[in-house]
Amino acid sequence: MSMTELDQEQRFVTTAYARLDALRAQTAMRRDQALAQATGSHQAAAERESTAVELGAQLAALDAVEQGLCFGRLDLTDGQVHHIGRLGLRADDEDHTPLLIDWRAPAARPFYTATALRRDGVRRRRHLTTSGRRVVALHDEQLDQHEQLDRLDLVDAESAVSGEAALLAAVTADRTGRMGEIVATIQAEQDAVIRADHRGVLVVQGGPGTGKTAVALHRAAYLLYTHRDRLARRVVLIVGPNPAFLRYIEQVLPSLGETGVRLATIGELYPGLTATAAETAEAAELKGRPAMLDVLARAVRDRQWVPEEPLQLPFERQPLPLTPTACRRARDLARASGELHNAARPLLEREIVAALTEQYVRRIGGTGLLDEGDLAEIRRDLRATPELKQLLDRLWPLLTPQRLLTELFGDPGRIAAAAPEFTAAERALLHRAADHGWTPADVPLLDEAAELLGADLAEQASAAAREADEQRQRLEYAQEVLDIAYGSRSVDLDGGEELLSAFDLVDAERLAERHRTSDLRSPAERAAADRTWVYGHIIVDEAQELSAMAWRLLMRRCPSRSMTLVGDLAQTGDRGGASSWQRALEPYVGTRWRLAPLTVNYRTPSEIARPAAEVLRQLDSAATPPRAVRDGDIEPWSTLLADSAALGALVTAATRFPGRCAVIVPRALRGKLRLDPRAAVLTVAEAKGLEFDTVLTLEPAAILAESPRGLSDLYVALTRATKRLAIGYFTELPEVLADLPDRTAAPHW
Repeated sequence: MSMTELDQEQRFVTTAYARLDALRAQTAMRRDQALAQATGSHQAAAERESTAVELGAQLAALDAVEQGLCFGRLDLTDGQVHHIGRLGLRADDEDHTPLLIDWRAPAARPFYTATALRRDGVRRRRHLTTSGRRVVALHDEQLDQHEQLDRLDLVDAESAVSGEAALLAAVTADRTGRMGEIVATIQAEQDAVIRADHRGVLVVQGGPGTGKTAVALHRAAYLLYTHRDRLARRVVLIVGPNPAFLRYIEQVLPSLGETGVRLATIGELYPGLTATAAETAEAAELKGRPAMLDVLARAVRDRQWVPEEPLQLPFERQPLPLTPTACRRARDLARASGELHNAARPLLEREIVAALTEQYVRRIGGTGLLDEGDLAEIRRDLRATPELKQLLDRLWPLLTPQRLLTELFGDPGRIAAAAPEFTAAERALLHRAADHGWTPADVPLLDEAAELLGADLAEQASAAAREADEQRQRLEYAQEVLDIAYGSRSVDLDGGEELLSAFDLVDAERLAERHRTSDLRSPAERAAADRTWVYGHIIVDEAQELSAMAWRLLMRRCPSRSMTLVGDLAQTGDRGGASSWQRALEPYVGTRWRLAPLTVNYRTPSEIARPAAEVLRQLDSAATPPRAVRDGDIEPWSTLLADSAALGALVTAATRFPGRCAVIVPRALRGKLRLDPRAAVLTVAEAKGLEFDTVLTLEPAAILAESPRGLSDLYVALTRATKRLAIGYFTELPEVLADLPDRTAAPHW
């Protein structure tokens, strides 16, 4: 490494950080000014507070890119030099000269795509390694020194990874339990996905270790940079397979300077609840079937009840009869209106009240002595009786999605009526206690139920009443303020001179409006609280795991179908997951979707990739495993475990290596093992999307047997390791792993 060049880069980085600090100070000052000036009319105050929130987000983004602000440099054939960083900076001069180019800008793209065959005007690409604000290493690629290579060599150069030293340093580093960004080491095929058009559905199909998740997150950052005005307002939603996965990736986007993104699991996409309760895989698969659409529709219709015998409504000391015929006529008229269930309730009420009014008029001798005013009064009196509401709640209850599903799943009779096409065993899977918590598979059903039921009219009325009461209190307070101002005015004026006071310039209503609380939530926070929010773009990781009902939920959240779906069909573990992208997407977009394959495995060394590839071949003989770009130091191996003590010793030995250690187990063993707490004990589903330096896969035969997709689960379990992999078993080793070296006699890492 040239010390002169290192010093030059250090001076540049110091300059860039000085500009970052100045920009941070300017942004903080503007934010504080906006907050200090948030007075005046309600609208003006809200605008200034909104500006302060936006500036606060910008400040958070500037803080987030503190580490590793600048990571690359391009020396172009025309003599220009571009430094590439996590955000763009301009010098504080008259011309605002570009100091640092944002990695997402078009000018930065050759940093990721230039090769010896297609140099894109690049003479040299340099990777900078920093520690805090200091440059500690430089790695150069001279792209103009390949001109004498023959054609075969150029093809090899084209397929080689760029920035190999920086890439290998990143992929071989010890894991920390949090995913890191790859902005300095993005490869050409990854860059093509990141910068692809945001319109329509893009499916990113890639095997283990191809960087699917990192690519998806960097794509979110790129889209927010390129389409800031639209996407920042509408929000980008990133859906992950489980909470542990979201914790694993949650720092990536902030490190890239993006904070206006919502991360959620399917179980978090219904406002007001987080679905974390457990249920069997069979029950979850059943709830994910398209047949549940008919089940829910029947469950709603089942609540639109017609009695077999007349009902009695107490009214003025003598009950009024309500016949089944009148109830059926009212129900049919409400259904024929085309309104959703809750919205149709007032129509039913009108017909029922009309029928009861008719009965009352008959009882008192006919309509000859009654005018329309008298009839209206009778209808008002009927509506005012508590018994009428009770009667209506039996005939056509106002329902929330939560109540509908709780009462459906809690009653075998309701299940049988709503799901006649299910077998008795399947209906038994749906039955559960009323106090059972919500599961992730319930959330798409709740969302579908909300579409069938419509708004909760009772909650709307309650919210309107709360708002009216709060407005009344604001008006009373404002009037008290004005009364005090009026009472304290000066009356000792010379020459009859009049002075304007607060009560002359503003009335109570206008003053109260100024004190209305502004909504200072970010767009992402507002989106999380609104079931009907329409997102600007949706990214789904492990998309192959989505059920048919989950797909409906997500498509409803994004009518424009601007989506990036990331996954690997070979890793589908959920019983209701996808076996074909076309079959999963056809109901929503037909054939109008694009496939972007990722073919290079950066994470898994070739020694571990080989047994995983054998499992893939048994799973799908036509599948091509991703190409591993690096070799490791340790061959994976297997061992027959004598007892739990031998397992404990093996795990404890594994935890002594640097980095993260995991034990991947069958579901039946989850929670039953007492192992070294430094090792994470996970099922395959919990480990999906994660990576560890050292992995022990326990009882692979049980993993194969516990699911119809056992080979997919085993494929996932074998591809979580970045350095060391061992297979432990108590009974038998599956034939697909028989070629692994056997260390039963002396199990060691």
